[in-house]
Amino acid sequence: MKNIVIRLALLSLFPALIHNARASTNGDNLLGEGASSRALAGADIASPQDAVGAISGNPATLSFLADDKKSDFDLSTTLFVPHVSASVGSLTADSAGKVYIIPSLAVAGAFGAKDNSWQYGFAVYGVSGLGVDYRHTAIDTTLAPTSYPLVAGGRTQLQILEAAPSVAYRFSPEWSAGLAFHADYGSLDLANGAKHGFGFGAQPGLSFKASDQLTFGLSYVSPASITYKRVTDFDGDGALDNLKLESPQQVKFGVGYKLVPGRVLIASDLQWVNWAGSEGYKSFDWKDSWVFGLGVQFDAVPDKLVLRAGYSYGNNPVKAHNGWNGAGAPANVTDVQGKFVNNYYYETFRIIGFPAIVEQHVGLGISYRFSAASSLDLGYTHAFKNTITEQGTNLLGAPVILSSSLSEDSFEVGFHHRF
Repeated sequence: MKNIVIRLALLSLFPALIHNARASTNGDNLLGEGASSRALAGADIASPQDAVGAISGNPATLSFLADDKKSDFDLSTTLFVPHVSASVGSLTADSAGKVYIIPSLAVAGAFGAKDNSWQYGFAVYGVSGLGVDYRHTAIDTTLAPTSYPLVAGGRTQLQILEAAPSVAYRFSPEWSAGLAFHADYGSLDLANGAKHGFGFGAQPGLSFKASDQLTFGLSYVSPASITYKRVTDFDGDGALDNLKLESPQQVKFGVGYKLVPGRVLIASDLQWVNWAGSEGYKSFDWKDSWVFGLGVQFDAVPDKLVLRAGYSYGNNPVKAHNGWNGAGAPANVTDVQGKFVNNYYYETFRIIGFPAIVEQHVGLGISYRFSAASSLDLGYTHAFKNTITEQGTNLLGAPVILSSSLSEDSFEVGFHHRF
């Protein structure tokens, strides 16, 4: 009966996940999944604290979540609040302020052999997204004295939801292998209505429990491509063009060390994100990111109260260009998937429309176990303000400086239950 209740909960929340999955942190990838992971600044590759963190971080770690035949259910909601502003020359504007709801949920447990060697998992979560809305602001105007718009990319929204059925096999007391299949649902709106598509990928992983104190994790995320049809007119010929965006391949490595067994955990991750090799992102000249995360967890009151803190740094993948010529001549264009975009509008689209530039994050969290089976997780994450600035000439050949700034706050609430 409990399994039926869990499945109904998953199905009832699926439409809400599709509608609300959105965030912008390391590039456009969400920093961790679930309240406990985000409180540790996403450091969950070797020692996740719940099922959603294990499935999204490294599915092999499902084998080490628990040593019994019980199952885990996690439900978490993130309230994501970005703060975005931009300037074009002397004109400045703030993007419309919004609060985005990003739920995540997961179920995991043992199945098959009596020795508990096989584990299953299923999770659904918002994995990435970004966007701005500068309608009715100072930069929502024309490039005087022409009737051409001042910027391209003044209203953008990208959302990607991921479903991840997973399995893990513990083939020795120390080693486990896991695999998650990724089915991505994407929605992209570039001011011509939201266009949708699907992409597919996989995430294999390994976990090595060197001792009761020390654990290592290694995971690979394959690229997943989605083609958004008739999303915007890149070359100005009056016809809407397609855009192919590919979630980047990633390599993740993590270490978890119980400094004081049962009381203090230190978790550290290092990730390589291949933006420069991903369709769409390489068209807009993103560079690869290295993301470092460090989290500390302290059982302040054993079996009752847990405190968490984390720090993450990932270099801004959006390159700043300088000296580009945006004058309206046929030669001053950039190739975007076979469509030739005027350099000035190409740069405003990159810098104003998709400013995924934050680099440093801190996370704080607390968990309270109110019964032997259930606990409540609370968390807060802050991404410090970062600014990107570049200069060139506009459509009329006049010098222009483009700038965008981004910071973020998010608040997490999670529920964990064993059954």
